[in-house]
Amino acid sequence: MSRRSGVSGADLLRLGVFGLRTRPGRVVLSALGIAIGIAAMIAVVGISSSSKAKLDQVLDALGTNVLTATQAQGFGEVPPLPPSALESALRQDEVQSAAAVGTVEDTAVYRNPFIPAPETKGIGVSAAWGDVPEVLGGAVASGRWIDSSADAPAQVVLGADAAAALGIDRVRDDTRVWIGGRWVQVVGILERLELADDLDNQVFVPRSLASDLGFDGSPTAVYTRVDPERVAQARDVLAGAIRSDAPQDVGVTRPSEALAAKNATDDSFTGLLVGIGGVALLVGGIGVANTMVITVLERRAEVGVRRALGARRRNIRDQFLVESLLLSFLGGVAGVVIGVGVTMVFAIGQGWPVTIPAWAVAGGLGATVVIGGVSGLYPAARAARIPPTSALAAV
Repeated sequence: MSRRSGVSGADLLRLGVFGLRTRPGRVVLSALGIAIGIAAMIAVVGISSSSKAKLDQVLDALGTNVLTATQAQGFGEVPPLPPSALESALRQDEVQSAAAVGTVEDTAVYRNPFIPAPETKGIGVSAAWGDVPEVLGGAVASGRWIDSSADAPAQVVLGADAAAALGIDRVRDDTRVWIGGRWVQVVGILERLELADDLDNQVFVPRSLASDLGFDGSPTAVYTRVDPERVAQARDVLAGAIRSDAPQDVGVTRPSEALAAKNATDDSFTGLLVGIGGVALLVGGIGVANTMVITVLERRAEVGVRRALGARRRNIRDQFLVESLLLSFLGGVAGVVIGVGVTMVFAIGQGWPVTIPAWAVAGGLGATVVIGGVSGLYPAARAARIPPTSALAAV
């Protein structure tokens, strides 16, 4: 009858748990290094994924078929867009709707006439053609949009940042602002415009009022919502339609591409942070290895007794390797819990959907197993090489 030379997996697990329970303080501190690395990686990936999910929601709601025509940027003096730019854009088959804004120079808006002239708070004034928020996928938070016809009465609509700077949170019958040396009725406040956030600090006025304020009649931007199936064609023809004699003087951009570029930048930054989390995980693995080496030195007597009772080298090696794996795995589980918690708190606080990729959790736990195995190899091998006689001498 052959002699049983192995130890069952259940026995190894019990031995590993017993070894960790005898040194709880050291175990917690060692596992903490692993937990910090895993938590950092999970939180970074989770927050980035939640941010991307929010961006996808925004793009789905706003659409990716908005094109913006502006004065081209380049060397030398480029002429402004012609006053007929909006009408020219609307004549194109690919364009479904359009609106435009034009900057009213040297005009400021104040809450009352007693505020010093230099204190403009960075608020600009823009003439408006058409329903700008509708074309840009925005909305009116309070009140209504202006009547943007050429002969509309004096009235204004505030961008989200402009309203906050002026201390106006909603529209009332007596809500007015001081502009151009006179009081003008506020008829609306916009929500933030995701596709044109440069308009959030603007005050929009009808062209009739803009003309009284010295507006030259040239739009600075024409926003078009085009056929989603013909975005590329619309992009090719829009500049020539607005300025047939010099299409190179018209720049056509797609705001959603700017949002996508921002997301790509965020992804690069996320990669950097994940790398930092990986470094923390490596440091945690070194801490586990250090703990196991010290554990082996402290338990020489135990190793000697087990060897004297018939345990083979591989049994000793497996015992300490299992302890290392358990130690790392406990740290990994704690790190996953912390990382998920941080992601949920941050995402909910920002109003984002909570999105944590399954691969991040699985990868985090898998990394802990690898780190635990690598960190425990040397201490386990060292324990297995301890001669029974020298180990028993320490008893």
